[in-house]
Amino acid sequence: MRSTAFVLIVSILTRHDAFAEDVMPVNSTPGFEHRLAELEVEIQWLKSETHPSAIDATKPDSIETAAYNQMYPPTYESGVISAVYDQSDFPTTHVSGFIHADWGVFHQDNASRAAVGDVQDGAHFTRARVSVHGDAWQDTSYMLEMDFGLPDRPSFVDVYLDLATSTRLGNIRIGRWRQPFSMDSLTSIRELTFFERALLFAFGPFRQTGIGFYGNSDDGQKTWAVSGFRYPSDGFGTNLGDAGGYALATRITTLLIDEETAGRLLHIGGSYSYADPSADSIQFRSTPEFLNPAFQGTLEAGVPNNLPFFVDTGAINSADLNLFGAELAALFGQLYLQSELVYALVQRSAGASLGFPGLYVHAGYFLTGEVRQYNHANGVFGRVKPDHNVGADGGSGAWEIAARWSYIDLNDRNIAGGRLNNITAGLNWYLNPRTKIQFNYIRACLNDPIQGNAVTDIVGLRAQVDF
Repeated sequence: MRSTAFVLIVSILTRHDAFAEDVMPVNSTPGFEHRLAELEVEIQWLKSETHPSAIDATKPDSIETAAYNQMYPPTYESGVISAVYDQSDFPTTHVSGFIHADWGVFHQDNASRAAVGDVQDGAHFTRARVSVHGDAWQDTSYMLEMDFGLPDRPSFVDVYLDLATSTRLGNIRIGRWRQPFSMDSLTSIRELTFFERALLFAFGPFRQTGIGFYGNSDDGQKTWAVSGFRYPSDGFGTNLGDAGGYALATRITTLLIDEETAGRLLHIGGSYSYADPSADSIQFRSTPEFLNPAFQGTLEAGVPNNLPFFVDTGAINSADLNLFGAELAALFGQLYLQSELVYALVQRSAGASLGFPGLYVHAGYFLTGEVRQYNHANGVFGRVKPDHNVGADGGSGAWEIAARWSYIDLNDRNIAGGRLNNITAGLNWYLNPRTKIQFNYIRACLNDPIQGNAVTDIVGLRAQVDF
């Protein structure tokens, strides 16, 4: 009986799931009795409530953040306890994915129709992703994620390898991934409060191909990341060009208050990015936070995209680009707040430099008493876990109300890209940690260089499930 229990425990702890990022290899295999005692202590630690950040940092729920969590291994009060790996344990594989099924209804005034065209109502699978990740060998993990909802179906999302190190630089990442810039951009799309990221998302480098380092402080209160990459790259991570095409990004965050068990938290952070674009050209543009800005052009023959860009600078001849970002977030029990400011400074190849600002402020409140979790590994807010799931638990799930104001200004000197204000009201129903229904009402107030003030009202509904 005891032998059977031991085999089951080892099987659970060594398979590549939520525990896979928590364990480190050792050089020798302890005896049966000693190893069983170690495993019993480890299980007790995992159950302990004396490590409030452990839930977020060492038991990831989002595949997009799983590999980050290798940089925050558990430290046990009784010493480091590690799993014993054999070469036959590798490689490990875990399959994950999610879908976003969206419906939208649009109402435009005359100025809006004249500025952006007659936007059609419709339904759309905004995202349909499948990913495979795991450990290729001890201290070496991988991620391969594809999206079947983009126009270039399928296309790359995150494709990279991670190398765990014991240095102060943290782990090493090589491939294509979300570059370290902006709290909103680094929050998993599965865990956003609203349908899409805020308008200032148009500025960031987001997914590019390169190499970077990332890490955490031992207490999980600070994060840092820096990367160098080719810029810009296409949907398959490709960048070509001898002249320029290089960029860097870095982000640092810290918690000034970290009392998550008491429902109190205060986060600050800053980001910087520099880019020398390979084509000596920069373009910023955005839709009003309904469909992903990547969904432009014709999706299928005879079925046009139903949401054009509302603001667009057009191509700007540029020598380089500097991005500056600041972020502030707080948690007060059932209420959480998040805000960011990004300023884009474009140095043109000929002519005076240009400056474009973007910012947002949003808040969410749980009517059913939940508290938003904080992901210490990434320095972002994480997954919502209802106190009482719908179905087997006989509960109502988690209900959340939210609001956001978002702003971007793409006008400067002779560039008339337009100015857009978005006001969004949201209602989210989390049936369980893996399923949610979202309702968004968006009022997009556009100041168009030709048509002047134009208003578009959008009512949207999204169904999301991830696995």
